[in-house]
Amino acid sequence: MSDLDQLTQSLARNLKRWRTERGYTLDALAARSGVSRGMIIQIEQARTNPSVGTTVKLADALGISITTLLDYEQGPQVRVVPEEQAVRMWTTEAGSQAVLLVGTEKRGPLELWSWRLMPGEGSESDPHPRGTVEMLHVRSGVLTLLVDGARHQVPAGASASFESGVPHGYRNEGEEPMEMTLTVSVPPAG
Repeated sequence: MSDLDQLTQSLARNLKRWRTERGYTLDALAARSGVSRGMIIQIEQARTNPSVGTTVKLADALGISITTLLDYEQGPQVRVVPEEQAVRMWTTEAGSQAVLLVGTEKRGPLELWSWRLMPGEGSESDPHPRGTVEMLHVRSGVLTLLVDGARHQVPAGASASFESGVPHGYRNEGEEPMEMTLTVSVPPAG
């Protein structure tokens, strides 16, 4: 089974499990997430591999991290994630990528990401739930951070934090690859 097939099966199993655990009907989850009922059915039946944006909307609506939605395991207090098990959420032909390194559900979802954006590439994000905070550290290159329409330049060695309950995005407008480490902290579901 390929990595994509495993990801699709895991997402199907976990989406249905968490939707049921939260007591949401298909219609209720569709209304909460903005994802169509038909798409949710296709995902739960492992007939499609949704976009990152769709996956984020579903995780946010369920009040869980993407890590939990893709691979939920009850386990010991220490969880070591080997490099080959980190979840590559997206890549481009030019070499940009976002990799979910590790996450937890303690006191609300908390995720640790490694990002690489090649020159001229970027990624936009819909608002996360109110109270969500992101912190990042640029390891190389220069990040153009877009938060609610405002642009912020974050050079290598600098860090930034912001509330991500507004539209936001990350762009590399420079001439060399930009690499950063990003954390996303989502408040516990109400």
